[in-house]
Amino acid sequence: MIFQHAPVGMCISVNRVIQASNEALASIFGYARSELTGKSFQVLYPTMDEFLRTGDRIIPIMNARGRYSDERIMLRASGELFWCHVSGRALDPKEPLGAGVWTFEDVSEKRPVTAELTPREREIAAFLVEGKTSKIIARETGLSPRTVEMHRAKLMRKFSASTSSELVHKLVGVAR
Repeated sequence: MIFQHAPVGMCISVNRVIQASNEALASIFGYARSELTGKSFQVLYPTMDEFLRTGDRIIPIMNARGRYSDERIMLRASGELFWCHVSGRALDPKEPLGAGVWTFEDVSEKRPVTAELTPREREIAAFLVEGKTSKIIARETGLSPRTVEMHRAKLMRKFSASTSSELVHKLVGVAR
């Protein structure tokens, strides 16, 4: 009963396939609960590439910490993009993407998606929101620091930000 009435979206997954979800999760993403059961997390991502890259990024962090948390742009059934805080824990630490419990919190009221971004720009934006430097982002994505800087510059233009600090404030929805 607690699972079903939790104020945040929750699901139980096995190998990134939803086994059970609560009403809050269905509501956040615009699906009926029955539509989510048996579906891959891929339906919650803007692109297949983002789904795959996120899975690759999660594995070493789950192996090291046993849990994972970030904020990223996700996709509603309607096609709307929104910022979502995602946290999860594997039931067996030896299988980071095996059986797990995940929570999803819609943070779009505080952080609206206000610009058309490419999948890579969404990924870089999520790292910037976490406070990561271009060098760390490059290491975690397998890109060169110069390529990360290029994406950061594009984000700055799209958000009309004159500094990196201003860009992060705009990404997190803080007026400056």
